[in-house]
Amino acid sequence: MTEAAGVDRFQDAVTRTVDVEGVSIAYREIGPADGIPLVALTHLGANLDNWDPRIVDALATGRRVILLGYQGVGRSGGTVRASIQEMADDAIGAIRALGHSRIDLFGLSMGGMVAQEIAHRAPDLISRMILASSGPAGGPGLTAMTRVMIAGTLGAVTTFQDPKMLLFFARTQAGRTAGREYLKRLGERSTDRDTAVHSGVLRAQLAAVNRWGNQPPAAASLFTGPVLLVHGDSDRMVTVANSNALADVFPESSLTVYPRAGHGAVFQYHDEFTASARDFLRR
Repeated sequence: MTEAAGVDRFQDAVTRTVDVEGVSIAYREIGPADGIPLVALTHLGANLDNWDPRIVDALATGRRVILLGYQGVGRSGGTVRASIQEMADDAIGAIRALGHSRIDLFGLSMGGMVAQEIAHRAPDLISRMILASSGPAGGPGLTAMTRVMIAGTLGAVTTFQDPKMLLFFARTQAGRTAGREYLKRLGERSTDRDTAVHSGVLRAQLAAVNRWGNQPPAAASLFTGPVLLVHGDSDRMVTVANSNALADVFPESSLTVYPRAGHGAVFQYHDEFTASARDFLRR
């Protein structure tokens, strides 16, 4: 069992590792130790520093939040996984190694795909699940993510912007403002930073998402518990049609679509999202 985190802010959380079959997986814990923890899985190409502090701190109010890394990414050991299924197995192993037999689960983008596979492989492990800006196996347009990401990255280079501005936020004044504020928040943590993500991580994880998108369309999930689906209506990386498809996979799901928001809808609407997420997790 993990020790009490002792911190209530993302920027103060210590980066630790847990051993999963001889491989160290990085994680951070925020919030009190009692109750069911919320395990959070991040998006493609991200390390633990890419979590929005406003989201983490709000979700950790009154409960434990565990930010779990991926093998071969950041300070985690091992080799980058090239399938969603392998990432799910690593996460299940880490959760159990930390001493937890029951969790709530929050998956963002690719993390939502990993969360779905965890729910498929270990449905009894999960109480409630939040899937943001994600899609089911065989979801509409998921195989185009590599093309969209390359186009966005090239566009950012030619316009001297961070790629997240074009990939995560709508090309509106509100979207640009939200993007700049999000990037500023990512720099708030000044010590114990995670190891930077290298290009091999992006290649392997894009391949994993592509394989996920090429799978046969997902059938009804073995997980029948409550699921909160969240999406932006202007998401170019994972279109909102994917959350509509997820609603068919999870019978006890509800969907919130944020207007004029892209792939980073939860970053743009962090106050609204965390309020609804906390309410959902308290039910």
